[in-house]
Amino acid sequence: MIDIRPFNSLGHADHGWLNARHHFSFANYHDPSRMGWGRIRVWNDDQIGAKSGFPPHPHRDMEIVTYVRTGAITHQDSMGNKGRTGAGDVQVMSAGTGVTHAEYNLEDEQTTLFQIWIETDKPSASPSWGAMPFPKESRNGAFQLLASGDQEDGVLTINADARILGATVKAGESIAIDAQPDRHLYLVPSGRVTVNGVAADPRDGVAITGESKVEIKAEDDSELVLVDAR
Repeated sequence: MIDIRPFNSLGHADHGWLNARHHFSFANYHDPSRMGWGRIRVWNDDQIGAKSGFPPHPHRDMEIVTYVRTGAITHQDSMGNKGRTGAGDVQVMSAGTGVTHAEYNLEDEQTTLFQIWIETDKPSASPSWGAMPFPKESRNGAFQLLASGDQEDGVLTINADARILGATVKAGESIAIDAQPDRHLYLVPSGRVTVNGVAADPRDGVAITGESKVEIKAEDDSELVLVDAR
């Protein structure tokens, strides 16, 4: 099953400094049919104005993944961590027993990013944060694993049975990835694509389950972000 969530149907909040689209119910946007996808609870498509950002606020028992699309985000938290994550790179935070963090766009330009929350498999774990740059060429025409729940994968680790992957595909080319039919995959492309023959437009959400293989053909040059979760 492949269900397209058109970009113009997503929840929307414009706070001036933050222009956000919500793939799932979040804050003042509530849609009972979009409370999550499997263990994926939040997928926010955020545009953050220059020299602005999210002031300190708390979380607990949630795996929070930030994929920066353009610009950069600077993180700081109550554990003493601080770091800057640039376009195409990823940071993860396991909120565990509780953490307060802030996310600022300290750049002179707008930053765009996806913030993705995945329900934790380890409640009350010790909180943690990590960031890692990834060679951009390694995802040309193929999915690159960016974060997972398996420490043996050698990428950023979260406390959830999930994988976060990124790829770039040129117009007219295709890539494929094996899937397990009982898993929940969620894909957001930057350009027009077809997913197992179903058309999706830029920044649509593509909810996938019941498939053993997912083939994505790019109609435009496209950046793909995919989460595979229970």
